[in-house]
Amino acid sequence: MSKRVKNILQASADTKQAMVHDEALQATLCAVIDACVRCFQAGGKLLFAGNGGSAADAQHLAAELSGRFYRDRPPLFAEALHVNSSYLTAVANDYGYEQVYARMLEAAGQTGEVFSGISASGNSQNILAAIQKAKDKGMIIVGMTGKSGGKMADQCDYLLNVPSDDTPRIQECHILLGHILCEIIELKLFG
Repeated sequence: MSKRVKNILQASADTKQAMVHDEALQATLCAVIDACVRCFQAGGKLLFAGNGGSAADAQHLAAELSGRFYRDRPPLFAEALHVNSSYLTAVANDYGYEQVYARMLEAAGQTGEVFSGISASGNSQNILAAIQKAKDKGMIIVGMTGKSGGKMADQCDYLLNVPSDDTPRIQECHILLGHILCEIIELKLFG
């Protein structure tokens, strides 16, 4: 059992180490941070969406921005699109689960704002539909995926593709990338 634990810890560390050496990923993350800062400076919002563990990540990152990360400061408008369960179940029932995020973006997304779709595979149908709606609205699209990027790879303005095919390792790194995003956005906006 302890060997298995050690192997899992090592796999997680190896994935993070690969990101340390992935200069393209780091440059993309810096560009995403700058886009988010510009969005917030213009009075816009950052909207997140994901399924399962990625929905939990979306909610976690939205909370870090709308509440606080390291310092007391004014809140930023960041929201995870799945948090209204009555809306989610009604739209899934009436229009299909593929439309739950696209329909909310139709209502809430504005030109120049940021939409971040999180999918380890990059192939979640409701995230792909949301990306199309975000494009239609003139939003900036950030994808968080695994190594290949899946179908999201060529649909996003910015792709943060973790160098792994293992879903738990990808999700661990999505939170790491998200925490870096939150920390540096907070630093750039509030010193």
